[in-house]
Amino acid sequence: MITTHRLCPTTKDRLLPHTLQPGEPLAGDVLWIDLLNPTREEDQQVEALLGISIPTHEDMDDIEPSELIWSENGTRYMTTRLLVNVNTSEPDISAVTFILTASVLVTVRYSEPKSFTTYTGHAVKAGGCGGSPEAIMAGLIDAVIDRAAEVLQDTGERLDALSRGVFKESVKQGNRNATLQRTLQALGRHGDLVSKSRESLVSIERVLLWFSAGLKAAKVPSELREEVKMTLRDLQSLEEHATFQSGKIQFLLDATLGLVNLEQNNIIKLFSVMAVIFMPPTLVASVYGMNFENMPELKWAHGYPMALILMVVVAIAPYVLFRWKNWL
Repeated sequence: MITTHRLCPTTKDRLLPHTLQPGEPLAGDVLWIDLLNPTREEDQQVEALLGISIPTHEDMDDIEPSELIWSENGTRYMTTRLLVNVNTSEPDISAVTFILTASVLVTVRYSEPKSFTTYTGHAVKAGGCGGSPEAIMAGLIDAVIDRAAEVLQDTGERLDALSRGVFKESVKQGNRNATLQRTLQALGRHGDLVSKSRESLVSIERVLLWFSAGLKAAKVPSELREEVKMTLRDLQSLEEHATFQSGKIQFLLDATLGLVNLEQNNIIKLFSVMAVIFMPPTLVASVYGMNFENMPELKWAHGYPMALILMVVVAIAPYVLFRWKNWL
């Protein structure tokens, strides 16, 4: 699908999007061309108009880290990886390529990051965008970083809730194991999301650094260059925040595993205590279960109840000792 964005001819501060229908020609007065899951014919249509090469889905997936950014005939190609499916059980990152020419920005993507929808909704309003491809790209990257900040903030709130649950003292013993198991699963999901967020932020930083370096040579307003510098600082602070959250997840994981070990130790201790409590009665029953002829207790009239009382006493005695020693 090809969506073209023209600058409003009257206000010059907002975009007019248009989705091309099959067979509709591509005009040359566009400022931003967004290719979403493009077919080979759509790629060739854009290539013929701009005289550039459009990477395929396979090219974007197989690209080496050293080849994420390159320049060819005055056109800059920048590939980054953005978070997708954040609100599902399987978040992922998807490659998005920014192709910046002297007059047009082309984005190639095979996923639908929420940041693109957010920026498009903002850019169609008055004052929502600048009047150059560089300004549109800067706005898109800013929307991507804002989305990453939202994801990290939401993850931080969920981690705080998990932390309170891990160290909560009022959890019933019967529900403790189930709670710890759910906590481990949640920490695994959050750890995967934070890891992918950091990977995405690192790739965006590379693109943003190369993009900002190119702005020095291009004839762009100084306000845009300052805006890109602020975006870069925000990005670096988010990377530090993602690192902090990774450390917090590791701490909660260690604490949860420690509590799981304590629960297992308590179970083993319970079995050990029960074995010690029943060992003396078993010894008494074993002694009086022997069939020797010269055992005077066998002829006692009250031998049987005396043996039962003795077994109860020797069973209670270890329990009382353990309680007195605070071992139970």
